Amino acid sequence: MTTPPPTPPDRTPTAAAEPGAGSAGATQDALRVAIIGNPNTGKTTLFNALTGLRQRVGNFAGVTVERVEGGFRGPDGRRITVLDLPGSYSLSAGSPDERVALDVLLNRDGGHWTPDVVLVVVDAVHLERNLFLAGQIIELGLPVVIALNQFDVAQAEGITIDVPELIHELGVPIVPTVAKRGEGLDPLKRALLTATTLPVPSRKFVLPPAVQQALAPVHACLVAGGFSHSAAGMEALRLLGGNRTEPHLVDVPQLAERVQEAAASLKAQGFSPSRLESEVRYAWIAQVIERTTSRPRAIKRNLSDRIDRVVLHRVFGPLIFLVLMAVVFQAVFSWAAPLMDGIEGLIATMGGAVGDRMTDGDLKSLVVDGVFGGVGSVLVFLPQIAILFAFITLLEHSGYMARAAFLMDRIMRTVGLHGKSFIPMLSGYACAVPGVMATRTIEDPKDRLATIMVVPLMSCSARLPVYTLLIGAFVPATSLFPGLTMQGATMLGMYLLGTVAALAVAAIFKRTLLKGPVRPMILELPPYRWPSPWSLLVSVAQRCQLFLRRAGTVILALSIVLWALATYPKTPVDNALPEEIQQEQQLEHSILGQTGRAIEPLVRPLGYDWKIGVSIAASFAAREVFVSTMGTIYGVGSENEAALTEKLVAETNPVTGKKVYTPLIAIGLMVFYVFALMCISTIAVTVREAGGGALGWKWATIQFAYMLALAYGAAWVVYAGGTALGWGG
Repeated sequence: MTTPPPTPPDRTPTAAAEPGAGSAGATQDALRVAIIGNPNTGKTTLFNALTGLRQRVGNFAGVTVERVEGGFRGPDGRRITVLDLPGSYSLSAGSPDERVALDVLLNRDGGHWTPDVVLVVVDAVHLERNLFLAGQIIELGLPVVIALNQFDVAQAEGITIDVPELIHELGVPIVPTVAKRGEGLDPLKRALLTATTLPVPSRKFVLPPAVQQALAPVHACLVAGGFSHSAAGMEALRLLGGNRTEPHLVDVPQLAERVQEAAASLKAQGFSPSRLESEVRYAWIAQVIERTTSRPRAIKRNLSDRIDRVVLHRVFGPLIFLVLMAVVFQAVFSWAAPLMDGIEGLIATMGGAVGDRMTDGDLKSLVVDGVFGGVGSVLVFLPQIAILFAFITLLEHSGYMARAAFLMDRIMRTVGLHGKSFIPMLSGYACAVPGVMATRTIEDPKDRLATIMVVPLMSCSARLPVYTLLIGAFVPATSLFPGLTMQGATMLGMYLLGTVAALAVAAIFKRTLLKGPVRPMILELPPYRWPSPWSLLVSVAQRCQLFLRRAGTVILALSIVLWALATYPKTPVDNALPEEIQQEQQLEHSILGQTGRAIEPLVRPLGYDWKIGVSIAASFAAREVFVSTMGTIYGVGSENEAALTEKLVAETNPVTGKKVYTPLIAIGLMVFYVFALMCISTIAVTVREAGGGALGWKWATIQFAYMLALAYGAAWVVYAGGTALGWGG
């Protein structure tokens, strides 16, 4: 039998101090608020407005769905902790995201996070659709506060909402807000504090007597299984058309039998069990809307509709998407250049200042060549990564990403998926880990697994330092036409190559190991909105912080290890030889050099020398390590990243005298990195998302193996084909 949930927290008036209580409130326990809402309601914007940068990102216990938790001080000084639950259209638990939200709200996640108050964010413009989820949550027996967000947009469209009457209809506090401008936050904070002092809300409509009678045994079964009286009522109605094998229900004795009996009884009386919840809830919602909301009779084509006539056009739509991507990648080069120069100068100054104050020896070499040469060569790419994340966040928050998924639906269906799978793939442009986690919104297990298998083919921000280093060194900045150079076009080509490959591989999986029907896509197109500058800043700052943390931990540690491998054992050299020759001999006889020589036969068919081979091997932990390894090998020391590109361009084979790095080698190396899975974090999240245990490792192994084979084969084709055409010089 399922263990009953813990006793809910005290709901007496002393549980939360009234606003204005002064410092006394600060001594009370933190108030825990779970925030939930439909996608595109401004939930994340409101969360960011409430918590600012006082957030931390992790995973829900036992699953890899990202959880973002933050906090702030209430008007009375009391600490309020906020958990941002995944966006959900209902508590039907049709996707893993919705199951996580349901488990937290029902206190079925192992007691890891029990909310004191639930903050439901609803879109004032689409109130009727949003009240379905709000109505379900009101029936859970928890204090509820509703944020009536985007209230300004509703007013601009001539929608009038009688807020006091709506409060009366729903029986919970309702606060109009405009999250992107921070309006309504103070009343909302006060409402959260006082919500625990109010009567617990309950269902606001009455089921037909026949339905009540049929569901009574199901209700009793759930109460006996540990559900509260109110939550059992919501679950009993939901289960008529939902999944009866959900983890939090499988241990409730005889539940499946009682639900089947109730469904059979209702069907015999002329009801449709699978549609019953929708019918009764929307009938109630229609009455609420009629009594509280008025709309203008003449429905004008709004701005979003007018924009969509162009953006979603069969011909112009894909072209606009391609142009936007070209602008993004050109901006990554042109806009970031001054900032990169500044960081290069700062690193050079710091490295020189530190080196000048140290005596010659291994310690100085460690600091200058290992730390500044390794980590510094990666940090210089921070502006480009920030610009990339800013563009991706801007497209997401503005509402364009949903249009991109809609545009791609026709192409996705040809490979056996639908446009909804393209959203996690687009997320993969930033990072494969959240991209893989974003597949939890896909209901069909085979579609979800096929998407997981191809998300890492989308060029993530970790590949950006590799692309930028090689493009900056070997691709000229020749202007193709106004606004786009050869460098930007090459970058765009790498991203398109990964995207096309992902679609091709998905088609193979959907026709072989993961064969299944193509399901229709149901996707809401949110209205276009100007993103909140603060929300945009928070999102970009979080991603930059993760990159810096990675540079300061994983890359720093690997840089130190690689420096040691490149420095020892010490080899006697002829002091009469030029210094560069001495350094080359020392490097070749070091542990790193000997390892590279062992690896070289494997990469020689691709045109690579041992230095590239050992840098590739080191970067299997993280792709950015390729750049830091090259920086360590070439001993750039206190010099900036531009010095590394100059050394790559000038590097020659001491035996043949030929250039080690050519444009053909650079293109082949970038193609290798387009396809290769070099990210331990992605492998780990694939294992868990693909089923965990032996099953998860099976799919992760398949993913790693096919991507490595694809990378090696594609790089060989580029090198062999280019050499045959005489491009190898």
